[in-house]
Amino acid sequence: MTGNPILIVVSGPSGAGKDVVLSCMRQLGSRHHFTVTATSRAPREAETDGGAYIFLSEDQFRQMIAQNDFLEWAEVHGNYYGVPKSQVIEALSQGKNVILKIDVQGAATVRKLAPEALLIFVEAPSFEVLVDRLTRRSTENDEQLKRRISNAKQEIAQKPLYDYVVVNPTDEAHKAAADIERIIGNECSRIPSRKMPDFG
Repeated sequence: MTGNPILIVVSGPSGAGKDVVLSCMRQLGSRHHFTVTATSRAPREAETDGGAYIFLSEDQFRQMIAQNDFLEWAEVHGNYYGVPKSQVIEALSQGKNVILKIDVQGAATVRKLAPEALLIFVEAPSFEVLVDRLTRRSTENDEQLKRRISNAKQEIAQKPLYDYVVVNPTDEAHKAAADIERIIGNECSRIPSRKMPDFG
């Protein structure tokens, strides 16, 4: 990596394929630090604690909020999600770029804390494709699915607030991953570099 480490926010509506894209980046040998988000929602099938998420009870999550242990947190789709501050501080201190996969609420919070953070919005090729992806994965009941589709419309409306928009093609997430890596590389090489605040 060149230049100072930067904070990268990756957002997008449910169904955009953020997890798959970030997984592709890891498979491509990306040396960034990928934060693990804490959540109060129940694990889905095949999900393990500390993998895609850190699973906490609501009481545990609220205790961490009270202790100011999160860089940002929000209630989304009826569950709590938050990024533990310690992960970000440690990785940046080691000179690593830090990637946060968070929703648009969290992105707005991070932009206030770190005005020069790099914000990237990941989207499906079309809204119809997004709805199809949500429907096919069958992880929510009808009411939850309707809520995610409604929330997706609101999240997409926030797209102009991001620095870059990356389209995640169906079955070709490696292309979106390569696009994000290219963006990060260009931003890390720019002069002057993006300045990160002290989150301690």
